Amino acid sequence: MIFYENGSTETSLSREDLRKGLFEALDKMGAKNKVLAVPPDYTRLPSKAGDLTEFTWEYFGEKLTDVLPALGTHTPMTPDQISHMFGKMPASLIREHDWRNDVITLGTVPAEFIKEVSEGAVDYPWPAQVNKLLVEGNFDLILSIGQVVPHEVVGMANYNKNIFVGTGGSEGINKSHYIGAAYGMEKMMGRADTPVRKVFNYASENFSNHLPIVYVQTVVGLNKQGKLQTFGLFIGDDFEVFDKAAKLSLEVNFEMVDKPIKKAVVWLDPSEFKSTWLGNKSIYRTRMALADDGELIVLAPALKEFGEDKQIDKLIRKYGYFGTPHTLKLVDENEDLRNNLGAAAHLIHGSSEGRFSITYCPGKAEGNLTQEEIESVGFIYGDFDEMTAKYDPTKLKDGYNTMPDGEEVFYISNPAIGLWAFRDRFEY
Repeated sequence: MIFYENGSTETSLSREDLRKGLFEALDKMGAKNKVLAVPPDYTRLPSKAGDLTEFTWEYFGEKLTDVLPALGTHTPMTPDQISHMFGKMPASLIREHDWRNDVITLGTVPAEFIKEVSEGAVDYPWPAQVNKLLVEGNFDLILSIGQVVPHEVVGMANYNKNIFVGTGGSEGINKSHYIGAAYGMEKMMGRADTPVRKVFNYASENFSNHLPIVYVQTVVGLNKQGKLQTFGLFIGDDFEVFDKAAKLSLEVNFEMVDKPIKKAVVWLDPSEFKSTWLGNKSIYRTRMALADDGELIVLAPALKEFGEDKQIDKLIRKYGYFGTPHTLKLVDENEDLRNNLGAAAHLIHGSSEGRFSITYCPGKAEGNLTQEEIESVGFIYGDFDEMTAKYDPTKLKDGYNTMPDGEEVFYISNPAIGLWAFRDRFEY
C-alpha cells in the first residue's frame, strides 16, 4: 500500500515538503505506541534521511524509542556525524548495529532458487538475517528510511536492502554481495528487478512479512545548476512504492553519455569518503561509461584506509583489485576470502577489468594511504597537489570540461548519487 507519493523530474521538494509528506503518511497509518526508525548512516548524508528521521522524532516523540542506523559493515557513526545528520533528535536514541553478533536469521532462501535467479552464477542458500532488535523490540511500526539510487550490489539501493543488508549479518551480507558480483554488476546497475533483489523479495514475502515495516524513500540528484535536489518522496509497505521510486531515480540519477569517456576526474568529499570501500563508487559507477584504454583519476583528500572493517581491510591489502577472473580464482583457492565473500565482491567492483587505468590521489595528511599502499592493490598513485593543480575541483563543472590545453575531461563531483554509462554498454 502506498501512503504518500510525490515526485517527478521537475519536482523540487523542500525540507518542509518532506515534513508534510511524511506527516501525511503517518497520519494515514493511525496511532502507534512503539516505533523504530532504520535510516542509513552518514555515508548516505545527501539522502535527506537525516531530516526525515528527525521529523519522525518530532511526530512520535517518546514513542520513537530506537533509531538503528543501517550500518551494514560500515563503522558506527560519531557524535558529530549523529548531530549533523539527525539535527535535534536526541543522540540517546541511536543504537549501533553489530553485523557480526547482533543478528538473527528469519529464514533461508533455498539454493535452487538462487541458482535459478542468478542463472547459475552461484548455487548456495542465503540466510535472511536482520538485527535482533527488529524482531525482539515489539514495535508496531518500523520505518525504513533512505534513498533509492543506482547500486552495484542490488541494482537500485534501498527498499528491503536497507533491512537485509543495512541491519544484516555477516553471512547474509557476504553472500548477497557475491551473488551480484558473480552474476555481473553491469547487468544489474540501474535496474530494480535483479537476481539479488529477487532474493531479498523472496525473503520479504516468506520470512519478514510479519514485521510492520514501512519504507520511506527519497530520490535525490543534481539539478541543472549542479546542486542537490530532492526530486521525490515515496512512502509505502510493498514493492510498488520502491518500483515507483526506482523508475524516477533512473531518470534523475542515470546519465547516458553519447561517447565513451576518455578521461574522467572524480572528487571524493573528505567528509564522506575515507576508504576505498566507499571511494570505489568512483570506479563502479563510471565503469560502463569509460573508454577502453581510458583514464580514471580519483581525487581523494581524506583516503586513509581500504576497508572500514579491519578484517576486510586486511583482505584488500592481501589480494588487491585485479578483476573478476582473478578474484573468482582466489575465492576457490583461499579459505579466508571464501569466508568473506563480501570482500571478494568488493574486489571485483573496484577493478577496471583491465580496460582502463585507475589513478588514486590521496591527500597528504598524516595517516592517509601512501604511494606504496595504493600501488600494492593494483592502482596507480597520483600526487594530489599536482592533480588538483591541473584539474581543480573548484573550477570544474559536472560533465564535460575543456582544459586550457584543449584536453577534454569528464568531471563528477559526487559518484554516490549517480550512474554513468555509454549506451552501447547498457541494456534496458
